[in-house]
Amino acid sequence: MPASPSARIVDAPARRETLDELLARIRACRVCVEAPLGRPLPHAPNPVLHVGPKARLLIAGQAPGTKVHASGMSFNDASGDRLRQWLGIDRATFYDEERVAIAAMGFCFPGQDAKGGDLPPRRECARLWHDRLFAARPPFGLVVAVGSASQSYHLKRLGLGAYAGLSLTERVTRWREIFEAREDERIMPLPHPSWRNTGWLKRHPWFEAELVPVLRAEVARLV
Repeated sequence: MPASPSARIVDAPARRETLDELLARIRACRVCVEAPLGRPLPHAPNPVLHVGPKARLLIAGQAPGTKVHASGMSFNDASGDRLRQWLGIDRATFYDEERVAIAAMGFCFPGQDAKGGDLPPRRECARLWHDRLFAARPPFGLVVAVGSASQSYHLKRLGLGAYAGLSLTERVTRWREIFEAREDERIMPLPHPSWRNTGWLKRHPWFEAELVPVLRAEVARLV
């Protein structure tokens, strides 16, 4: 019996894929509907990512929300406004794929739970695509890891797995230690810029007083 379209999409390549080939496969992916790990995606897939070959800054988030799912633009909401403020860049720079790459742990909006909160990133994306995506282009200068799932993956990917078992607050509290642990492809762990974390930011004023200025300086250097 011939393989399904999704199976053909995710077959391990016989040769190293080009970035363009891989991005086309990711954007055509329907695995979370046709061969899901657990419950299938409750709507049509719409993978959202912005990755070019030259960007030196990676924004690694959790998964798209409803507004991103509808618009196809990552962080196209109030949390994106706050994130851009932390980074010290405008929308034009943020969405310039030659300067900034954006790739969440889940490329599709995962749906919502019974309380209206977004579900965790789909597990299919990291298992099928992430290692291939980051092998298909040069290393970044900085990975801005937004949220726990992205931090855990990129810390392990870059040989800093000892920090992966920490809580998000512990990682962000130890941001300088993590940031300085590598001389190349550094990681800056951030909380999610959602309004739900406004209380966290008020309880940790050092975040905007100490971490954000270093983040902005590094972003300015890279973009």
